[in-house]
Amino acid sequence: MAQSNHIRQCSTSHPRRRRSSWCCSFAVQPSSPENRPFTKPAFRKNKKPDSSVSKPGPYSVPNSPKSGLNFVGRIDPRRMLSPGRVSPIDSDPTADMTRDIIPDPSPQVDLSSKSRSESFRGRSERRSFSDTGSDSGRGVFDVRLNLRGRNGGGLVLELNSEVLIANSEVFAGLIREYRKKLGSKCNSNEDGGNLSRKICRIEVPDVENLGIFRDTIELMFEEDISKRLLKIGAYGAIDILEVSAGIMFTKGVLSCLKYLEAVPWTEEEEDKLRNLFTVFKFDETTTRDILARLHLLSSEDSQQNLARQLVWSITTCADANARNELKSLVKGLLCKSSVYEKDQHDLTKDDLYDVCHSCLGSLVSLMEEASDIIPQGTVVKKETSKPLIGRISRQVDNIIWLLEILLDRQIGEEFVGIWADQVDLLKMHEITSPMIRYELSRVSAILFIAMGTRKLHCRSEARAVLLQAWFGPMLLDFGWLQRCKKGLDMKALEEAMGQTLLTLPMKQQYMLFTEWFGYFSKHGTECPNLSKAFQIWWRRSFLRGSETHAIESR
Repeated sequence: MAQSNHIRQCSTSHPRRRRSSWCCSFAVQPSSPENRPFTKPAFRKNKKPDSSVSKPGPYSVPNSPKSGLNFVGRIDPRRMLSPGRVSPIDSDPTADMTRDIIPDPSPQVDLSSKSRSESFRGRSERRSFSDTGSDSGRGVFDVRLNLRGRNGGGLVLELNSEVLIANSEVFAGLIREYRKKLGSKCNSNEDGGNLSRKICRIEVPDVENLGIFRDTIELMFEEDISKRLLKIGAYGAIDILEVSAGIMFTKGVLSCLKYLEAVPWTEEEEDKLRNLFTVFKFDETTTRDILARLHLLSSEDSQQNLARQLVWSITTCADANARNELKSLVKGLLCKSSVYEKDQHDLTKDDLYDVCHSCLGSLVSLMEEASDIIPQGTVVKKETSKPLIGRISRQVDNIIWLLEILLDRQIGEEFVGIWADQVDLLKMHEITSPMIRYELSRVSAILFIAMGTRKLHCRSEARAVLLQAWFGPMLLDFGWLQRCKKGLDMKALEEAMGQTLLTLPMKQQYMLFTEWFGYFSKHGTECPNLSKAFQIWWRRSFLRGSETHAIESR
Protein backbone atom coordinates (compact mmCIF):
# COMPACT_ATOMS: atom_id res chain seq x y z
CA MET A 1 0.00 0.00 0.00
CA ALA A 2 1.40 3.39 -0.88
CA GLN A 3 2.59 5.55 2.00
CA SER A 4 1.96 9.29 2.01
CA ASN A 5 1.55 12.30 4.18
CA HIS A 6 0.02 15.68 3.39
CA ILE A 7 2.38 18.44 4.53
CA ARG A 8 1.18 21.99 4.13
CA GLN A 9 1.99 25.43 5.46
CA CYS A 10 -0.96 27.59 6.34
CA SER A 11 -1.58 31.05 7.75
CA THR A 12 -4.62 31.86 9.83
CA SER A 13 -4.37 35.56 9.03
CA HIS A 14 -4.63 35.23 5.20
CA PRO A 15 -7.02 33.51 2.78
CA ARG A 16 -6.02 30.06 1.65
CA ARG A 17 -3.85 29.86 -1.43
CA ARG A 18 -3.30 27.40 -4.19
CA ARG A 19 -0.59 24.92 -3.23
CA SER A 20 2.54 25.19 -5.28
CA SER A 21 4.51 22.29 -6.63
CA TRP A 22 6.60 22.15 -3.45
CA CYS A 23 6.91 24.20 -0.35
CA CYS A 24 9.56 24.95 2.24
CA SER A 25 8.69 23.42 5.63
CA PHE A 26 10.87 22.96 8.70
CA ALA A 27 12.37 19.49 9.05
CA VAL A 28 10.95 18.48 5.58
CA GLN A 29 13.06 18.42 2.41
CA PRO A 30 11.37 19.34 -0.92
CA SER A 31 10.56 16.48 -3.23
CA SER A 32 13.25 15.84 -5.78
CA PRO A 33 12.52 14.93 -9.41
CA GLU A 34 13.52 11.36 -8.54
CA ASN A 35 10.79 11.17 -5.91
CA ARG A 36 7.92 12.54 -8.03
CA PRO A 37 7.09 9.31 -9.94
CA PHE A 38 6.82 7.55 -6.54
CA THR A 39 4.81 10.13 -4.65
CA LYS A 40 2.32 11.08 -7.33
CA PRO A 41 0.76 7.61 -7.66
CA ALA A 42 0.63 7.43 -3.87
CA PHE A 43 -1.45 10.57 -3.85
CA ARG A 44 -3.80 9.29 -6.47
CA LYS A 45 -4.34 6.05 -4.65
CA ASN A 46 -5.33 7.77 -1.41
CA LYS A 47 -7.54 10.31 -3.11
CA LYS A 48 -11.24 10.08 -2.23
CA PRO A 49 -14.15 11.97 -3.82
CA ASP A 50 -15.70 13.00 -0.48
CA SER A 51 -12.47 13.65 1.44
CA SER A 52 -12.88 16.05 4.33
CA VAL A 53 -9.51 17.65 3.73
CA SER A 54 -8.21 19.73 0.91
CA LYS A 55 -6.58 17.95 -2.00
CA PRO A 56 -3.03 16.87 -1.34
CA GLY A 57 -0.39 18.45 -3.45
CA PRO A 58 2.10 16.64 -5.62
CA TYR A 59 4.83 17.01 -2.93
CA SER A 60 3.78 14.28 -0.55
CA VAL A 61 6.64 12.85 1.48
CA PRO A 62 7.45 9.14 1.59
CA ASN A 63 7.76 7.50 5.01
CA SER A 64 5.49 10.18 6.41
CA PRO A 65 3.59 10.17 9.71
CA LYS A 66 0.86 7.66 10.27
CA SER A 67 -2.31 8.25 8.35
CA GLY A 68 -4.13 9.47 11.46
CA LEU A 69 -1.71 12.39 11.88
CA ASN A 70 -1.09 14.88 9.10
CA PHE A 71 1.87 17.09 9.95
CA VAL A 72 1.47 20.46 8.21
CA GLY A 73 4.39 22.46 9.54
CA ARG A 74 5.31 25.73 11.17
CA ILE A 75 3.51 28.92 10.13
CA ASP A 76 5.87 30.95 8.00
CA PRO A 77 5.24 34.42 6.52
CA ARG A 78 6.95 33.37 3.25
CA ARG A 79 6.25 30.51 0.85
CA MET A 80 8.32 28.93 -1.92
CA LEU A 81 6.18 29.29 -5.06
CA SER A 82 8.70 27.60 -7.29
CA PRO A 83 12.23 26.25 -6.98
CA GLY A 84 13.62 29.50 -8.35
CA ARG A 85 11.17 32.03 -6.98
CA VAL A 86 10.36 33.27 -3.47
CA SER A 87 7.33 35.51 -2.90
CA PRO A 88 5.44 36.64 0.15
CA ILE A 89 1.92 35.30 0.62
CA ASP A 90 -0.55 37.42 -1.32
CA SER A 91 -3.25 38.76 0.92
CA ASP A 92 -5.51 39.76 -1.96
CA PRO A 93 -8.93 38.33 -1.08
CA THR A 94 -10.07 38.52 -4.72
CA ALA A 95 -7.49 36.05 -5.91
CA ASP A 96 -8.95 32.79 -7.19
CA MET A 97 -7.39 30.31 -4.83
CA THR A 98 -10.32 28.04 -4.10
CA ARG A 99 -10.03 25.59 -6.94
CA ASP A 100 -8.09 23.00 -4.96
CA ILE A 101 -9.52 23.71 -1.52
CA ILE A 102 -12.83 22.45 -0.18
CA PRO A 103 -14.79 25.22 1.53
CA ASP A 104 -14.44 25.12 5.33
CA PRO A 105 -17.08 27.32 6.92
CA SER A 106 -16.76 25.60 10.30
CA PRO A 107 -15.89 27.78 13.27
CA GLN A 108 -12.59 27.39 15.10
CA VAL A 109 -12.65 25.78 18.54
CA ASP A 110 -10.30 27.34 21.10
CA LEU A 111 -8.78 24.85 23.54
CA SER A 112 -7.93 27.65 25.94
CA SER A 113 -11.54 27.63 27.11
CA LYS A 114 -11.24 23.97 28.15
CA SER A 115 -9.14 22.15 30.71
CA ARG A 116 -5.56 21.91 29.60
CA SER A 117 -2.06 21.83 31.01
CA GLU A 118 -0.85 25.10 32.38
CA SER A 119 2.49 24.85 30.60
CA PHE A 120 4.11 22.60 28.05
CA ARG A 121 7.83 22.40 28.50
CA GLY A 122 10.60 20.33 27.05
CA ARG A 123 13.04 20.06 24.19
CA SER A 124 11.77 20.14 20.64
CA GLU A 125 12.50 16.93 18.76
CA ARG A 126 11.50 16.04 15.22
CA ARG A 127 10.43 12.61 14.08
CA SER A 128 8.72 11.18 11.01
CA PHE A 129 6.09 8.44 10.99
CA SER A 130 5.45 5.53 8.67
CA ASP A 131 1.94 5.19 7.26
CA THR A 132 -0.09 2.19 8.27
CA GLY A 133 -2.46 2.40 5.33
CA SER A 134 -5.65 4.23 4.60
CA ASP A 135 -7.79 1.19 5.08
CA SER A 136 -7.19 1.30 8.79
CA GLY A 137 -9.77 4.02 9.11
CA ARG A 138 -7.21 6.66 10.04
CA GLY A 139 -6.71 8.10 6.59
CA VAL A 140 -9.46 10.72 7.02
CA PHE A 141 -8.02 13.94 8.41
CA ASP A 142 -11.06 15.77 9.72
CA VAL A 143 -9.46 17.74 12.59
CA ARG A 144 -7.02 20.59 12.15
CA LEU A 145 -5.06 21.29 15.34
CA ASN A 146 -3.44 24.72 15.35
CA LEU A 147 -0.73 25.09 17.99
CA ARG A 148 0.31 28.64 18.88
CA GLY A 149 3.72 28.90 20.53
CA ARG A 150 4.27 31.16 23.50
CA ASN A 151 7.24 32.75 21.73
CA GLY A 152 5.39 33.41 18.48
CA GLY A 153 5.91 30.16 16.56
CA GLY A 154 3.15 27.96 15.27
CA LEU A 155 2.43 24.40 14.20
CA VAL A 156 -0.56 22.91 12.39
CA LEU A 157 -1.45 19.20 12.60
CA GLU A 158 -4.19 17.52 10.58
CA LEU A 159 -5.49 14.55 12.53
CA ASN A 160 -8.13 11.87 12.55
CA SER A 161 -10.97 12.70 14.91
CA GLU A 162 -11.62 9.11 15.94
CA VAL A 163 -8.06 8.76 17.23
CA LEU A 164 -8.35 11.98 19.23
CA ILE A 165 -11.72 10.98 20.66
CA ALA A 166 -10.40 7.58 21.69
CA ASN A 167 -7.32 8.98 23.45
CA SER A 168 -8.01 12.48 24.78
CA GLU A 169 -11.03 13.42 26.86
CA VAL A 170 -10.38 17.12 26.26
CA PHE A 171 -10.27 16.80 22.46
CA ALA A 172 -13.18 14.34 22.54
CA GLY A 173 -15.35 16.92 24.29
CA LEU A 174 -14.37 19.65 21.84
CA ILE A 175 -15.01 17.49 18.79
CA ARG A 176 -18.41 16.29 20.05
CA GLU A 177 -19.43 19.84 20.86
CA TYR A 178 -18.35 20.95 17.39
CA ARG A 179 -20.28 18.14 15.69
CA LYS A 180 -23.37 18.89 17.73
CA LYS A 181 -23.35 22.52 16.69
CA LEU A 182 -22.57 21.63 13.08
CA GLY A 183 -25.36 19.04 12.98
CA SER A 184 -27.95 21.52 14.16
CA LYS A 185 -26.74 24.03 11.58
CA CYS A 186 -26.92 21.47 8.77
CA ASN A 187 -30.44 20.42 9.78
CA SER A 188 -31.58 24.04 9.55
CA ASN A 189 -30.28 24.31 5.97
CA GLU A 190 -32.43 23.09 3.10
CA ASP A 191 -29.60 21.22 1.42
CA GLY A 192 -28.65 19.43 4.68
CA GLY A 193 -24.88 19.55 4.30
CA ASN A 194 -22.31 16.80 4.46
CA LEU A 195 -20.69 16.37 7.89
CA SER A 196 -17.87 14.29 6.48
CA ARG A 197 -16.67 17.25 4.42
CA LYS A 198 -16.35 19.55 7.44
CA ILE A 199 -13.02 20.05 9.24
CA CYS A 200 -13.04 20.66 12.98
CA ARG A 201 -10.50 23.38 13.69
CA ILE A 202 -9.04 23.48 17.21
CA GLU A 203 -6.57 26.10 18.37
CA VAL A 204 -4.24 25.61 21.35
CA PRO A 205 -2.68 28.94 22.35
CA ASP A 206 0.31 29.70 24.56
CA VAL A 207 2.17 26.41 24.01
CA GLU A 208 5.61 26.65 25.58
CA ASN A 209 7.20 23.81 23.58
CA LEU A 210 5.62 22.91 20.27
CA GLY A 211 7.83 19.85 19.78
CA ILE A 212 6.76 18.24 23.05
CA PHE A 213 3.08 18.83 22.30
CA ARG A 214 3.54 17.30 18.85
CA ASP A 215 5.40 14.30 20.32
CA THR A 216 2.54 13.76 22.75
CA ILE A 217 0.01 13.72 19.90
CA GLU A 218 2.23 11.31 17.98
CA LEU A 219 2.10 8.86 20.88
CA MET A 220 -1.63 8.45 20.24
CA PHE A 221 -0.73 6.67 17.01
CA GLU A 222 1.94 4.44 18.60
CA GLU A 223 1.11 0.83 19.31
CA ASP A 224 3.90 0.52 21.92
CA ILE A 225 4.43 3.83 23.71
CA SER A 226 7.08 2.41 26.06
CA LYS A 227 9.50 1.80 23.19
CA ARG A 228 9.13 5.40 22.10
CA LEU A 229 9.74 6.65 25.64
CA LEU A 230 13.01 4.70 25.74
CA LYS A 231 14.28 6.93 22.93
CA ILE A 232 12.86 10.11 24.45
CA GLY A 233 14.39 9.65 27.92
CA ALA A 234 13.26 10.59 31.42
CA TYR A 235 13.47 14.37 30.94
CA GLY A 236 11.29 14.32 27.83
CA ALA A 237 8.94 11.78 29.41
CA ILE A 238 8.23 14.24 32.23
CA ASP A 239 7.35 16.91 29.67
CA ILE A 240 5.10 14.50 27.80
CA LEU A 241 3.49 13.47 31.10
CA GLU A 242 2.62 17.10 31.75
CA VAL A 243 1.01 17.56 28.31
CA SER A 244 -0.76 14.19 28.54
CA ALA A 245 -2.24 15.15 31.91
CA GLY A 246 -3.36 18.50 30.51
CA ILE A 247 -5.24 16.98 27.56
CA MET A 248 -6.36 13.93 29.61
CA PHE A 249 -4.46 11.44 27.47
CA THR A 250 -4.85 8.56 29.91
CA LYS A 251 -2.80 6.02 27.99
CA GLY A 252 0.07 8.47 27.70
CA VAL A 253 -0.08 9.33 31.40
CA LEU A 254 0.03 5.70 32.47
CA SER A 255 2.87 4.88 30.08
CA CYS A 256 4.95 7.85 31.25
CA LEU A 257 4.39 7.03 34.92
CA LYS A 258 5.33 3.39 34.36
CA TYR A 259 8.48 4.37 32.50
CA LEU A 260 9.55 7.04 35.02
CA GLU A 261 9.11 4.68 37.96
CA ALA A 262 11.51 2.18 36.38
CA VAL A 263 14.41 4.52 35.52
CA PRO A 264 16.83 6.54 37.69
CA TRP A 265 16.45 10.32 37.82
CA THR A 266 18.91 13.17 37.96
CA GLU A 267 18.34 15.85 40.61
CA GLU A 268 16.99 18.19 37.93
CA GLU A 269 14.52 15.55 36.74
CA GLU A 270 13.48 14.79 40.31
CA ASP A 271 12.77 18.45 41.06
CA LYS A 272 10.86 18.79 37.80
CA LEU A 273 8.77 15.71 38.57
CA ARG A 274 8.14 16.89 42.13
CA ASN A 275 6.86 20.25 40.83
CA LEU A 276 4.64 18.46 38.32
CA PHE A 277 3.00 16.45 41.09
CA THR A 278 2.12 19.69 42.86
CA VAL A 279 0.26 20.93 39.76
CA PHE A 280 -1.58 17.77 38.70
CA LYS A 281 -3.40 15.22 40.82
CA PHE A 282 -2.93 11.68 39.60
CA ASP A 283 -4.57 8.45 40.69
CA GLU A 284 -3.07 7.34 44.00
CA THR A 285 -2.77 3.68 43.04
CA THR A 286 -0.98 4.62 39.82
CA THR A 287 1.51 7.00 41.40
CA ARG A 288 2.16 5.15 44.66
CA ASP A 289 5.54 3.82 43.53
CA ILE A 290 6.75 7.19 42.24
CA LEU A 291 5.54 9.03 45.34
CA ALA A 292 7.40 6.50 47.46
CA ARG A 293 10.60 7.60 45.69
CA LEU A 294 9.79 11.30 46.10
CA HIS A 295 8.61 11.37 49.72
CA LEU A 296 9.47 9.54 52.91
CA LEU A 297 6.06 8.23 53.95
CA SER A 298 6.69 7.93 57.69
CA SER A 299 6.48 9.92 60.92
CA GLU A 300 7.48 13.57 61.13
CA ASP A 301 10.51 12.94 63.33
CA SER A 302 11.97 10.28 61.02
CA GLN A 303 14.64 12.64 59.70
CA GLN A 304 15.62 13.70 63.21
CA ASN A 305 15.92 10.09 64.36
CA LEU A 306 17.92 9.16 61.28
CA ALA A 307 20.32 12.08 61.70
CA ARG A 308 20.87 11.16 65.34
CA GLN A 309 21.58 7.56 64.41
CA LEU A 310 24.05 8.65 61.73
CA VAL A 311 26.01 10.82 64.16
CA TRP A 312 26.12 8.08 66.78
CA SER A 313 27.24 5.55 64.18
CA ILE A 314 30.09 7.77 62.99
CA THR A 315 31.42 8.37 66.49
CA THR A 316 31.57 4.60 67.07
CA CYS A 317 32.93 3.68 63.64
CA ALA A 318 36.12 1.63 63.89
CA ASP A 319 37.46 1.95 60.34
CA ALA A 320 39.42 5.18 59.94
CA ASN A 321 38.93 5.61 56.19
CA ALA A 322 35.20 4.94 56.35
CA ARG A 323 34.85 7.22 59.39
CA ASN A 324 36.56 10.13 57.64
CA GLU A 325 34.49 9.66 54.49
CA LEU A 326 31.23 9.51 56.44
CA LYS A 327 32.16 12.55 58.52
CA SER A 328 32.58 14.61 55.38
CA LEU A 329 29.29 13.30 53.98
CA VAL A 330 27.16 13.88 57.08
CA LYS A 331 28.74 17.23 57.89
CA GLY A 332 27.93 18.42 54.37
CA LEU A 333 24.33 17.31 54.80
CA LEU A 334 23.85 18.88 58.23
CA CYS A 335 25.66 22.19 57.79
CA LYS A 336 23.59 25.34 57.37
CA SER A 337 25.08 26.14 53.95
CA SER A 338 24.19 22.73 52.55
CA VAL A 339 22.19 22.59 49.32
CA TYR A 340 20.23 19.74 50.90
CA GLU A 341 18.89 21.89 53.74
CA LYS A 342 15.11 21.64 53.85
CA ASP A 343 12.40 23.15 55.99
CA GLN A 344 12.37 20.07 58.18
CA HIS A 345 13.68 19.11 61.59
CA ASP A 346 16.98 17.27 61.63
CA LEU A 347 19.38 17.35 64.58
CA THR A 348 18.55 19.47 67.60
CA LYS A 349 21.03 21.19 69.89
CA ASP A 350 20.34 18.66 72.64
CA ASP A 351 21.01 15.77 70.28
CA LEU A 352 24.45 17.13 69.37
CA TYR A 353 25.43 17.88 72.94
CA ASP A 354 24.32 14.42 74.03
CA VAL A 355 26.78 12.93 71.57
CA CYS A 356 29.46 15.39 72.76
CA HIS A 357 29.02 14.32 76.37
CA SER A 358 29.25 10.68 75.33
CA CYS A 359 32.50 11.28 73.45
CA LEU A 360 33.94 13.27 76.36
CA GLY A 361 33.08 10.44 78.73
CA SER A 362 34.87 7.95 76.49
CA LEU A 363 37.87 10.28 76.28
CA VAL A 364 38.07 10.56 80.05
CA SER A 365 38.04 6.76 80.36
CA LEU A 366 40.80 6.42 77.80
CA MET A 367 42.93 9.07 79.48
CA GLU A 368 42.49 7.31 82.81
CA GLU A 369 43.69 4.14 81.16
CA ALA A 370 46.67 5.99 79.70
CA SER A 371 47.62 7.56 83.05
CA ASP A 372 46.87 4.39 85.07
CA ILE A 373 44.26 6.26 87.09
CA ILE A 374 41.22 4.01 87.34
CA PRO A 375 38.73 4.71 90.14
CA GLN A 376 38.06 1.87 92.51
CA GLY A 377 35.01 -0.23 91.74
CA THR A 378 35.06 0.79 88.08
CA VAL A 379 34.98 -1.99 85.51
CA VAL A 380 36.89 -0.90 82.43
CA LYS A 381 36.24 -2.63 79.13
CA LYS A 382 39.56 -2.50 77.34
CA GLU A 383 39.77 -2.65 73.59
CA THR A 384 42.88 -4.61 72.80
CA SER A 385 42.48 -4.60 69.03
CA LYS A 386 43.57 -0.94 68.68
CA PRO A 387 46.49 0.94 70.30
CA LEU A 388 45.55 3.29 73.10
CA ILE A 389 46.97 6.32 71.30
CA GLY A 390 44.83 5.56 68.25
CA ARG A 391 41.67 5.24 70.33
CA ILE A 392 42.34 8.56 72.10
CA SER A 393 43.01 10.25 68.77
CA ARG A 394 39.75 8.85 67.36
CA GLN A 395 37.69 10.28 70.23
CA VAL A 396 39.38 13.66 69.86
CA ASP A 397 38.60 13.60 66.15
CA ASN A 398 34.97 12.89 66.97
CA ILE A 399 34.81 15.81 69.41
CA ILE A 400 36.41 18.18 66.91
CA TRP A 401 33.98 17.03 64.19
CA LEU A 402 30.99 17.65 66.47
CA LEU A 403 32.44 21.01 67.49
CA GLU A 404 32.68 22.06 63.84
CA ILE A 405 28.99 21.24 63.35
CA LEU A 406 28.14 23.26 66.47
CA LEU A 407 30.17 26.20 65.22
CA ASP A 408 28.55 26.03 61.79
CA ARG A 409 25.12 26.18 63.45
CA GLN A 410 26.32 28.93 65.81
CA ILE A 411 25.44 26.94 68.91
CA GLY A 412 28.94 26.28 70.22
CA GLU A 413 28.93 28.71 73.17
CA GLU A 414 27.85 26.02 75.60
CA PHE A 415 30.76 23.81 74.61
CA VAL A 416 33.21 26.49 75.80
CA GLY A 417 31.95 26.07 79.35
CA ILE A 418 31.86 22.26 79.04
CA TRP A 419 35.49 22.10 77.90
CA ALA A 420 36.64 24.59 80.55
CA ASP A 421 35.08 22.39 83.28
CA GLN A 422 36.98 19.22 82.35
CA VAL A 423 38.84 19.05 85.66
CA ASP A 424 39.63 15.34 85.31
CA LEU A 425 41.23 15.81 81.90
CA LEU A 426 43.30 18.73 83.21
CA LYS A 427 44.64 16.59 86.08
CA MET A 428 45.50 13.72 83.78
CA HIS A 429 47.15 16.12 81.34
CA GLU A 430 49.81 16.88 83.96
CA ILE A 431 50.85 13.24 84.44
CA THR A 432 50.30 11.79 80.96
CA SER A 433 52.96 11.35 78.31
CA PRO A 434 53.35 14.37 75.95
CA MET A 435 52.69 12.16 72.93
CA ILE A 436 49.21 11.46 74.31
CA ARG A 437 48.26 14.62 76.17
CA TYR A 438 48.79 16.91 73.17
CA GLU A 439 45.60 15.42 71.71
CA LEU A 440 43.64 17.40 74.31
CA SER A 441 45.20 20.65 73.12
CA ARG A 442 43.85 19.99 69.64
CA VAL A 443 40.35 20.65 70.98
CA SER A 444 41.55 23.83 72.71
CA ALA A 445 43.17 24.96 69.46
CA ILE A 446 39.84 24.72 67.57
CA LEU A 447 38.17 26.84 70.24
CA PHE A 448 40.95 29.46 70.22
CA ILE A 449 40.83 29.75 66.43
CA ALA A 450 37.03 30.07 66.46
CA MET A 451 37.11 32.86 69.04
CA GLY A 452 40.07 34.66 67.46
CA THR A 453 38.43 34.64 64.02
CA ARG A 454 35.05 35.83 65.40
CA LYS A 455 33.23 32.60 64.56
CA LEU A 456 32.49 31.83 68.19
CA HIS A 457 30.92 34.45 70.43
CA CYS A 458 30.72 33.89 74.15
CA ARG A 459 30.73 35.94 77.34
CA SER A 460 33.90 37.37 78.85
CA GLU A 461 33.64 35.10 81.88
CA ALA A 462 33.52 31.99 79.69
CA ARG A 463 36.57 33.12 77.71
CA ALA A 464 38.48 33.88 80.90
CA VAL A 465 37.72 30.48 82.45
CA LEU A 466 38.69 28.65 79.25
CA LEU A 467 42.04 30.46 78.94
CA GLN A 468 42.88 30.05 82.60
CA ALA A 469 42.28 26.30 82.27
CA TRP A 470 43.82 25.46 78.89
CA PHE A 471 46.30 28.25 78.07
CA GLY A 472 49.08 26.62 80.10
CA PRO A 473 48.58 23.13 78.57
CA MET A 474 48.62 24.75 75.12
CA LEU A 475 52.03 26.26 75.83
CA LEU A 476 53.32 22.81 76.83
CA ASP A 477 51.86 20.97 73.84
CA PHE A 478 52.57 23.53 71.11
CA GLY A 479 55.77 21.78 70.04
CA TRP A 480 53.96 18.47 69.59
CA LEU A 481 51.18 20.22 67.70
CA GLN A 482 53.78 21.62 65.31
CA ARG A 483 55.14 18.13 64.64
CA CYS A 484 51.70 16.45 64.46
CA LYS A 485 49.46 19.15 63.00
CA LYS A 486 46.64 16.86 61.85
CA GLY A 487 45.10 19.64 59.79
CA LEU A 488 45.83 22.53 62.15
CA ASP A 489 47.01 25.85 60.72
CA MET A 490 49.72 26.82 63.23
CA LYS A 491 50.04 30.41 61.99
CA ALA A 492 46.31 30.88 62.31
CA LEU A 493 46.45 29.33 65.80
CA GLU A 494 49.17 31.76 66.96
CA GLU A 495 47.28 34.76 65.58
CA ALA A 496 43.98 33.59 67.10
CA MET A 497 45.51 32.96 70.53
CA GLY A 498 46.87 36.51 70.64
CA GLN A 499 43.55 38.01 69.50
CA THR A 500 41.64 35.95 72.08
CA LEU A 501 43.93 37.10 74.90
CA LEU A 502 43.32 40.73 73.91
CA THR A 503 39.57 40.28 74.47
CA LEU A 504 40.06 39.68 78.20
CA PRO A 505 40.12 42.34 80.93
CA MET A 506 43.52 44.05 81.28
CA LYS A 507 44.41 42.36 84.60
CA GLN A 508 43.86 38.88 83.13
CA GLN A 509 45.81 39.86 80.03
CA TYR A 510 48.69 40.87 82.30
CA MET A 511 48.76 37.44 83.99
CA LEU A 512 48.58 35.39 80.77
CA PHE A 513 51.03 37.52 78.75
CA THR A 514 53.63 37.42 81.50
CA GLU A 515 53.19 33.62 81.68
CA TRP A 516 53.72 33.38 77.93
CA PHE A 517 56.76 35.70 78.04
CA GLY A 518 58.52 33.55 80.64
CA TYR A 519 57.79 30.30 78.81
CA PHE A 520 58.75 31.70 75.40
CA SER A 521 62.09 32.94 76.76
CA LYS A 522 62.96 29.36 77.79
CA HIS A 523 61.56 27.23 74.94
CA GLY A 524 61.61 29.54 71.92
CA THR A 525 60.02 27.95 68.86
CA GLU A 526 58.44 25.19 70.96
CA CYS A 527 56.10 27.91 72.20
CA PRO A 528 53.55 29.95 70.20
CA ASN A 529 54.86 33.31 69.03
CA LEU A 530 52.52 35.95 70.48
CA SER A 531 54.89 38.90 70.00
CA LYS A 532 52.45 40.94 67.94
CA ALA A 533 49.65 40.61 70.48
CA PHE A 534 52.15 41.27 73.31
CA GLN A 535 53.15 44.60 71.71
CA ILE A 536 49.51 45.63 71.39
CA TRP A 537 48.89 44.75 75.03
CA TRP A 538 52.04 46.70 76.09
CA ARG A 539 50.96 49.85 74.27
CA ARG A 540 47.43 49.62 75.64
CA SER A 541 48.61 48.93 79.19
CA PHE A 542 51.48 51.37 79.66
CA LEU A 543 51.78 53.95 76.90
CA ARG A 544 48.14 54.77 76.26
CA GLY A 545 47.30 54.08 79.90
CA SER A 546 49.87 56.65 81.17
CA GLU A 547 48.61 59.26 78.73
CA THR A 548 45.05 58.69 79.90
CA HIS A 549 46.18 58.94 83.55
CA ALA A 550 48.01 62.22 82.84
CA ILE A 551 44.96 63.68 81.14
CA GLU A 552 42.75 62.69 84.05
CA SER A 553 45.26 64.23 86.52
CA ARG A 554 45.26 67.55 84.69
